Amino acid sequence: MPLNDEKQCVNEQSDVESSPFSEGMASLSDFECSRQSFTSDFSSKSSSPDSTSPPSGVMFDDVMAAAKSLSDMTLAHEIAVNENFQLKQNAVPENSIGYVHSSPPPRLMQLSGQRDLNRDCQAQSFCSAAITVHGSLEPTMPQILLSFLAPGANSLHNQICEVLDIDLIRQQAEHNAVDIQGLANYVITTMGKMCAPVRDDDIRELKATTNIVEMLRQIFRVLDLMRMDMTNFVIRTVRPHIQNHLVEYERNKFQEILEGTPNALSQTTEWLKESIDEEFLSETAAPGTEQSSPPSLSPLLVLNNCYLKLLWWDYQTKVLPETLVTDGTRLQELTEKLNQLKMIACLSLITNNMVGAVTEGLPELASRLKRISAVLLEGMNKETFNLKEALDSIGVQTCAEVNKALEERGSPTLNTEVQANLIGQFSSLEKKDNPVCTLMDKRIQVYMRSLLCLSSTHKSLPPVPLGLDVIQQELEVLGCQFTNIVNLNKQVYGPIYANIFRKLLLRDEAVGKTDASLPTN
Repeated sequence: MPLNDEKQCVNEQSDVESSPFSEGMASLSDFECSRQSFTSDFSSKSSSPDSTSPPSGVMFDDVMAAAKSLSDMTLAHEIAVNENFQLKQNAVPENSIGYVHSSPPPRLMQLSGQRDLNRDCQAQSFCSAAITVHGSLEPTMPQILLSFLAPGANSLHNQICEVLDIDLIRQQAEHNAVDIQGLANYVITTMGKMCAPVRDDDIRELKATTNIVEMLRQIFRVLDLMRMDMTNFVIRTVRPHIQNHLVEYERNKFQEILEGTPNALSQTTEWLKESIDEEFLSETAAPGTEQSSPPSLSPLLVLNNCYLKLLWWDYQTKVLPETLVTDGTRLQELTEKLNQLKMIACLSLITNNMVGAVTEGLPELASRLKRISAVLLEGMNKETFNLKEALDSIGVQTCAEVNKALEERGSPTLNTEVQANLIGQFSSLEKKDNPVCTLMDKRIQVYMRSLLCLSSTHKSLPPVPLGLDVIQQELEVLGCQFTNIVNLNKQVYGPIYANIFRKLLLRDEAVGKTDASLPTN
């Protein structure tokens, strides 16, 4: 199963003979084709009274259970498909397995701020609280240390419990008899035995700290880091298991969402319906098509067209299909990167058409111009980005680089009129219906469709269309990343798509005969 973002186009069980599409699955409950997705049930965007409570007939517990299922499914999906995924401090909610303190417990903060305690008494109380503090979400220091132990480490387990005996320390604190430095040294030494090598520098800094209050603060900080290291180690350990069972797990979790949430496939249904309607329209409007002949649709072709739309999706205003929520961030990043690559291809095409004759035989110039464009277009998908200004700058830089290359070769430089025309054409690329951008969009779409149609036995990538050679390497990598997302999505949700297709195509029986079945072996 392709799960990495590597340049490897693997199409397991996803081509035209893909078995998941024909896989049997129990019929889903009938649902209304509403535009409100199940994700909006948990959104706080709307302020209307009706939107703040679950739909009629749905219990609040059902809604929350569906939200938890989605959260669990998203986390498992991210662990499986993102090899670089790891939890960070404050990145997970409280009460979850990955929750850690970002600072010492509140009780410690209160004690450290008490100015009326003398230094010794304050240190005694601070140390006592640090080791014995209790709270529903705040494990004690001994509990944190014990959580790092592997099963069977009985000797160290007993030693920690004996040295950091909570009842004994509490009694000693009442008589200001706690061996602060001794306890702190023991904790730091024990941490040094348990921590990952990456924390060795932190342990050395702890040992060098002389201020006991600051030392205890830093102990908690390093303990937090060690707990996060442990959590990420567990994630790396279970990743292969999750990858091997991801399709079944995601499908089961999504089924739980379907059973607990009404209209849970409304956006997905609308997404598929739009492409079906477009395909019907193109079939009936095709030149030479007899109106009496019934249109015939390929569900796989329609589904591939649906996926292609995701590369031109407006992720700021449009809601994704529910079946693609777990890959929303990845798809948006690919779309933004593709938009930048398309603009680089447009700039290269204009440059070649206008000055290609005089720059022929200068491959290093093309590479320089590509790097300049990539740098100046970085962040072009942000709302604050001024595309026209960036394109003007690229035009000026391009003219300067071309003139420099021509001078080095002893050729005449570009005249003022050619330079102004080149900069003007670059600047026009910001317009919505620019013909060069439209042309590049079509060629990129052709290439991406050819990737989606590759069979699992096809090992080589298709050639890139004319004009895209300047971004060939980046486009191949991006295309394979996109294909991997699509293939996994087909494996997980193929039966659901097949069910929706059947329901949508049955309504058009009166219009024409359509094969509503999906490909089988």
